[in-house]
Amino acid sequence: MPYVNVRILDDNVTAQQKSDVIAGITDVLVKVLGKNPDSTFVVIDEVPLENWGYKGKSVAELRKQPKA
Repeated sequence: MPYVNVRILDDNVTAQQKSDVIAGITDVLVKVLGKNPDSTFVVIDEVPLENWGYKGKSVAELRKQPKA
C-alpha cells in the first residue's frame, strides 16, 4: 500500500494539474514497482508561500525582492 506525500507551494496550481500529478505518480508506481493502483495513495499538501523558507527567508519575501 504505497503512500506518497507531495508538498508544493500554494501557487495557483489548478485542480487539473494536481489530478495529473496524482495520476502520474500512481502510474510510475504501477509501472516501475508493480504496485496496485487500487491501494496507492497520493496526497498533495499545498504550503503557503509564507511557510516555505529558502536562504533564510520565506518564498513570499524572496519573490518581493528585485531580480538581480
